[in-house]
Formats: sequence, C-alpha cells, structure tokens
Amino acid sequence: MGVLRDNWRVIVLVVVLFGSSFALLAPPGTPGSPAGSPGNDTAREGPTNLKFGLELSGGTRIRAPLVGVTAEEVQFGNEDLASVEDNVAAELTNVSVTDVTARRAAETQETNAVEVTAEGVTTDDLDRALSDAGYEHGEVREGVTEITRQQTVAILQSKINEAGLSGGTVQQVTTSTGDNFILIEVPNQDRSDVIDLVDSRGSVRIDIYYQAENGTYVTREAVLEQGDFRRIGAAVQAQGSQPANVPVTVREDVAPQFRDDVVETGVARPGGSTCRYDEAPESTESCLLTKVDGDVVYSAGMSPSLANSMQTGEWVDDPQFILGTTNFSEAQTLAINLRAGALPAQLDIGQGGEGTSSFISPAQGESFKFDSLLTGIIAVLAVSGVVFLRYGEAKVALPMIVTALSEVVILLGFAAAIGYPIDLSVIAGFIAVIGTGVDDLIIIADEVMQEGDVRSRKIFQSRFRKAFWVIGAAAATTIIAMSPLAVLSLGDLQGFAIFTILGVIAGVLLTRPAYGDILRSLLTEDR
Repeated sequence: MGVLRDNWRVIVLVVVLFGSSFALLAPPGTPGSPAGSPGNDTAREGPTNLKFGLELSGGTRIRAPLVGVTAEEVQFGNEDLASVEDNVAAELTNVSVTDVTARRAAETQETNAVEVTAEGVTTDDLDRALSDAGYEHGEVREGVTEITRQQTVAILQSKINEAGLSGGTVQQVTTSTGDNFILIEVPNQDRSDVIDLVDSRGSVRIDIYYQAENGTYVTREAVLEQGDFRRIGAAVQAQGSQPANVPVTVREDVAPQFRDDVVETGVARPGGSTCRYDEAPESTESCLLTKVDGDVVYSAGMSPSLANSMQTGEWVDDPQFILGTTNFSEAQTLAINLRAGALPAQLDIGQGGEGTSSFISPAQGESFKFDSLLTGIIAVLAVSGVVFLRYGEAKVALPMIVTALSEVVILLGFAAAIGYPIDLSVIAGFIAVIGTGVDDLIIIADEVMQEGDVRSRKIFQSRFRKAFWVIGAAAATTIIAMSPLAVLSLGDLQGFAIFTILGVIAGVLLTRPAYGDILRSLLTEDR
C-alpha cells in the first residue's frame, strides 16, 4: 500500500493514458467509443478516431465578410420596426424592404440599429437615406450586426448539413483589426460545388403572374414565402411528364389565403391552367412562379385535379402540392434553401469582394499528413538526442522523453473524444507542448541533481517543490499569454492556442508531478 500511496501520481497518469488510448483507438461500435454508435463504420478516418481538418484531408475553404452597411444609435423611438424599414427602403434606390432590417437595442445588445444588406449600398447612401427619412443616427459603418452574423452561421451550417457535406463547419472569425468574417470549411468537396451552395441568399417565394381585368399582366408577389411551409419533402427525380420537384405541405393557417389567391387570379380555374411564361409571357394563362433570390427558376400552371380541389375548398383540408424545377439539381438546391432558410445577408465572395476561397486536393492533404508525422518524429528524435547528451544517464533521460510524449497522447485522446479536427495549427501546438514539456522536465532534473546524487527523500522533495514553483509560474504565464488567442475567433491561431494551453495544464497537473515521483524512485535511497 505504501508503494501505491507514494506513486499515486504515476498511477493517475497511467489511467489517463489508458483512457486517452481508448478514445484514440477504440473501434467503432465499442461502448463509449467516440467513433460512433454500433454499426457506424463511416465515422472513422483511418486506424484512429481522429478527425482531420481541411489542411490534412483536402477540401474547400471560404473566408468572406457579409455584404451590408449598418447605422448605429438610430433614433426611431417606439415606432413600429416595419415602418422604419419601409421608410428607409423608400429613400434608397433599387433596394427592397426585405434588404432593410431595423433592430432595437435589446435585440442587438448594443444600440438601435438599421442595417441594409443589398449589394452596392454604401455608408453614404444609408447615411443620406436615414437623414431624408427623418431619423437621427450615430456612426454608419461597413458590415452587419452580430445577430445577423450568428443567424448566417446557423443557416449556412444547416445548408451544409442538408446537402450531406460531411464534416463541413461554419464559424465566425475576427481579425486583429476587428474585421468580422465567416469561415466555411468543407472537406473533400470541390471549390465550385461549395460556392454554388453558399454564394446565394437562398430566398424562396412563390409569385402569381396573371392578366388583370384591364388586360395588362401583373405579378402578385409572395403568395407563399419560406416560412409558410409546414413540411418540405426530399427532391424527386423527373418521371414521365412530371418534372423534377419538391413536394411541400403548406401551413394550415396560410392555406386558405393561398387558395383564395390562386382562385382569384385564375391559376386554379376550372379544368386547370396552362402556363407559357417562358415562351409567351404576354399571352399566357395564369402562372405560379417559383423564385429563388428574385429569379424565376420554374413557372407552371395547375393541373385539373388540383385546380378543382382548390375550387371546392377541399385542398385546404390537406394543403399539399409540388414545386417543380427544370432539373433534379435545381430541385435539390430548392429543397436545401427551403429547409435551411434564407440568409439574412450574402457572402461577399464575388469578383472585387474581400472574400477568399481555396481548394486543397486530397492528395495534397495526404502529403501534409506525412510531412506532419515526419516533423513530429524529427522533433522527438532531436529532443531525445539533446536530453541524452545533457545527462548521459538513461534513468534520467528516458523517463523524461516518455513523460513528455505522454502529453501528446493525452491531447490526441482528448481531440478524438470531442471530435476536434486536427490541422496544421493543432500539430504546431503538439510540437510546442513537447518543447515546453521537456524544458520543464529539464528544470526539474537540474534542480534536484544540482549537487550530485540525491539520496535523501526529504532533500529531493524540497528541491522538487522549488522547481515546481518555477514551472507553475511559467505555465501561468503561458496560459495568460495564449488565452486571448484561444477565446477570440482568429482562425488557425485558435487551435494552436487551445492545445498549447491544454498541454500546459496536463503537464502541470499530471505529467510533471508523475515525473517527479519517477525521478524520486530512481534517485533516492529511502524510497
């Protein structure tokens, strides 16, 4: 019992290493394994449960700001927000009211704000529009509000998930100058495919195009909008005369008004309607227009059976119909947009925008993996060589190297357990952990061996405590220095900082004390 009590720190380290190895290597289906539920063989990449980031697996990265300008400290009092938006939009050229959003201070957690997310609107334009509309205001700046960025991140993540792009992530990043960007990373996907998915706001609505009583053709806008659907089915391939489509179910509270609109405009006339919007827009029967971001992606009339159920009112009891598209790819995109919702602002990744995009081929990712492994091995060999040259005793140097490497195993197990993607910045953190860990262990060894062999346990403990205070102070300094990088959204630097801090904490709480116990057992006589 005395041996166990004296070496409990070593025992704790061994238990933690066992848990880390389990998280790292446990096969899929093993209870408690992070690799997935039983039978899930797709959640594992290679022989370990590690997930790799874009740089090591290949894929597409997009980093772009959101299009928009924002005015802060806008004085609109208790006025209805919809009225504020209407008034500001009326003072801007070619800007829809849907591109103007007014927010109260309680919502923004800052001040009353008005943001415009239409392309081409400058800060001067918004400043002039607010003044002309009679609203006093403070600074007008480039960019959108924090709540808009949060909504955009959530919707883009939903889009990526709906598209089945496994491992795709979306997050905010903030530069050192305070500029805000949206960072999208999608492994194993071509750049063009990802841009096609995220480079539009995805605003879907149904309009009715019909001939008015005076003979002119007019459009009744937004008879159905994105939030008016209770259920959105999966995209369906074209079959026979049936186009590729998305089956939808309209909300019960919206269905009666939609039914009245299609009957009144003649879409649901007895016997149905035949739409020729694409061929002859000025001589067609009434049409339902499916629009995405304001562009018509499909036009259609109404079949006799559906039109008759509209006429009788039976359709309202089961308000289902289909949104047709020209091809299956469009149907898939339409379904994704309907489920994910419209982006509150568009990403600025077009020509002349501040956004950047890059593609890393899977082959290049595999090359990075090999280079990273090689770099790690070289770092370990270099450290091992220096340690052996410094002490010339295996009983001092070998436990030092093994203890330092155990920190890497602990960090790898932690990354596997939480599914944190390993990228080059994280690997840089591992290498930094090896370096700082060995530095601390050298401090311990030098302190306890400063006057030759240590035979007394009491003297060893006194010298070890002195060394540990130095190590603790250095660890606190490192954690304080790295904390801003770990907390702020600074892209790759965040992963480096997080794992450096975790490595320092694991060292102070686990590996350094365990190395002290090992060294005491090897050097002292009164064990």
